[in-house]
Amino acid sequence: MSNTKVNLTTQNRLIITGLILSTVLIVAIAVFAIFNIQKKLNIGYQNFGQVISKTLAIESIEITRGLNIEETKRILKAHSDVILKSHNDIVYIEFRDAAGNIIYSGRNPHKGEDKVPSITVNSPMITSDGINMGSVTVGLSGNIINEISTTTRASLLFVFTVAWVVFAFVILINTYLITRELRILHEGVSKISHGAFGYKIEGKDVSTEVQELFDAFNDMSNRLHIYEEQNIEQLTLERNKLEAVLLCIANGVVVCDNYDNVVLVNNHAQQLLEVEEKQLLDTKIQQYMDTEGNYCFKDKIEEFKDTPLEEIQNKPIEFNIEIDKRVIKSVISPMFTRNNDYVGYIIVLIDVTKETEMDQMRAHFISNVSHELRTPVTVLRSYIDTLYNYGDEFDIATKKEFIATLNQEIIRLNRMVNDILDFSRLDANATLEKSPNNIMELVESCANQVQVLLKEHNLKISISKSDDIPVATFNYNSIERALINYISNAIKYSPENGEIKIAVTTLNNDNDIQITVTDQGCGIAPEHQKKVFDRFFRVENDTHTVKGTGLGLHLVKTTIEKHHGGKVFVVSEPGKGSTFGFIIPVVPMENKIKMDK
Repeated sequence: MSNTKVNLTTQNRLIITGLILSTVLIVAIAVFAIFNIQKKLNIGYQNFGQVISKTLAIESIEITRGLNIEETKRILKAHSDVILKSHNDIVYIEFRDAAGNIIYSGRNPHKGEDKVPSITVNSPMITSDGINMGSVTVGLSGNIINEISTTTRASLLFVFTVAWVVFAFVILINTYLITRELRILHEGVSKISHGAFGYKIEGKDVSTEVQELFDAFNDMSNRLHIYEEQNIEQLTLERNKLEAVLLCIANGVVVCDNYDNVVLVNNHAQQLLEVEEKQLLDTKIQQYMDTEGNYCFKDKIEEFKDTPLEEIQNKPIEFNIEIDKRVIKSVISPMFTRNNDYVGYIIVLIDVTKETEMDQMRAHFISNVSHELRTPVTVLRSYIDTLYNYGDEFDIATKKEFIATLNQEIIRLNRMVNDILDFSRLDANATLEKSPNNIMELVESCANQVQVLLKEHNLKISISKSDDIPVATFNYNSIERALINYISNAIKYSPENGEIKIAVTTLNNDNDIQITVTDQGCGIAPEHQKKVFDRFFRVENDTHTVKGTGLGLHLVKTTIEKHHGGKVFVVSEPGKGSTFGFIIPVVPMENKIKMDK
């Protein structure tokens, strides 16, 4: 069996309380009235019996005056029988002499011998001379008073019941009329709350005060309707502007109401979260799952709700989520109206994948640089210490070998330091001085500089060029360092007894010069080719194990593209070698502008 829970309003409680109090009051008045009436009836009935007994006493003295005892008994019996037969309420009549002896006792034949009177009245029989002749006792059944009491109680109960019913009916009717008016008003307020501005209440047969309230409501509704018509276009325009701004923000924006429902999501947020707008709108943001199937917002939303708004305003909650290998920084901030009422929160999504990768590469770079610097420094210290302490014991050939090793490590250390310095200088907005130079002389010079490295790896280098390579304007040292970097990488990754090819050609009607360096190494995977020119990036796998700072190719790109207006590129296939190249204009852009002027 199901339990039905009844919810009582304050108004219902007051009505029930009023009915209970009125019922108690009416019942109390009825009981009090019945009690007083009953008391009065008992007194009156007692007086009635007293009158009968006194009358019998007087009559008995008169009719028995001068008679003997036998005659007295006979006369009293006859007189009593007449009275008993004429009065059904008299149970018995008893006469006693002055000594208290019963002279005669007669009972009403209709009452029976076992009938016990409810009231007994005794009156003395005293002559006019003051002589006590005895007493008369009358027993009354009380039937009359019981009938009168019953009728009186029934009448009073009926009257009070009718009065209570009328009172309750009046209260209920009044309550119904009041609640009816309230229902009408509630319906009107509900219409207004749902945007039905201009709705009017038609009040009929209502009180003056309520009619005034209805008129005030209708006036308010009409004013709201006029206000809506005047401002809805402006409000719509402002809302559209706001949505347009949010939708065009470069970062992702997800707006949630106070119940965690998504009410707005811009295009960039859809791209970052890889969902369509209809999949996210009107859903709980906590239900969104990342590519691993985890509820990436759930815990942070709970933390946001458990944190005081004052603290969140000063320090929004920030955390990272991962969507399809992209790292997205999320910032949750509360949203308030102009009246400082809390209405929800905004989640700003920022793609920090590159920044995260850069941080990782920077950490890797520091680790590599530390390792790379430690190696030549350790070798230099060891060899110098050996020469210093035991140099006299070595022959000339051994000393030359030591000195050659020291020179090689110094060159290596110098190259790494130059890379770091060039990285700082070239990434800044420094301007490189350019002058006309023969590009073929630079290529041959670079080839000669790496001859020692070529011999160490049993490699050979070949140079090819197209006809009539023009003189180009560029910064000689930076282009030389860029080409040396290309050639050094080719030597590092080329197999023993391999060949490195350098090709110089002209493009775009001799307006550009292209230089390529081709090796026979292991090649680079396609997914890494797009990143090889990024700073700190290094390909680390079973094939590429050569250490370095990860700055060389980035410096080449900065030198060629930023400072010479050229372009770098790579063409590679795993297992078949790589071709690194760059293109520089014969005449730099700034020189062309000057010549045009």
